[in-house]
Amino acid sequence: MSSTPLSTPVTSLLAHPETLHPSLWRASQLARSRARTVDTGYAALSAELPGGGWPLGALVDLLVQQAGVGEMRLLRPALSEMGRRPIALVQPPHVPNGLGLGYIGLPIDRVMQIKAATTADALWSAEQILRAGSCGALLFWAQYVQTSSLRRLHLAAQSSDTLFVMVRPLAVAQDASPALLRLALRPAGDSLSVDIVKRRGPTRAEPLSIPLQPTPVLLSRHARLSRRPLAPVAARSVPTEVAV
Repeated sequence: MSSTPLSTPVTSLLAHPETLHPSLWRASQLARSRARTVDTGYAALSAELPGGGWPLGALVDLLVQQAGVGEMRLLRPALSEMGRRPIALVQPPHVPNGLGLGYIGLPIDRVMQIKAATTADALWSAEQILRAGSCGALLFWAQYVQTSSLRRLHLAAQSSDTLFVMVRPLAVAQDASPALLRLALRPAGDSLSVDIVKRRGPTRAEPLSIPLQPTPVLLSRHARLSRRPLAPVAARSVPTEVAV
């Protein structure tokens, strides 16, 4: 009578710890994410991310030297996959340019701009949008945010399938963050140099070079809005379609 060695199941579990729990993975390999993702549109970048794309329903940190280095162009392919679901921009550095957004496939009537008087109001607005789950993507430009506030937003995001991206200063790269994915972005001519600061998998020493397609200005101090004007949404007055 033959028998299966007792070590076989243990060996299998060690090789594939995600079979015990989806949040487990070997540090030497990318996690096999069971969560939904959306393709980044850049094969070299998607190949380096667990699940092969931007995670949905989780916090993603994009760390930049200054706002406008190309973060929206990096996200362009993913944003164009959101169908008719609205795209929320919280505290964008400049006014969304309707002509530019239309060029990359984001009609202005799908874009919602939220300008809040205080950081607390902006955080509150973002949390309500995430909990409602009606937006395909939420982009939130912020400076210093407490770790407890980041955890609260990350938790709210988990109840949705929204692509939730926070654009924050490169200086916070050393700070703790609950984000599943953290990327540092630096301009490099017509490309972006992308360093993977945090992912569920091994560290990567070399940055990725991601070519960006030329586009009209997407955010501008002198933006031209096509169709109807983009009315700012006051904090604590979130429209009913995105309210809890």
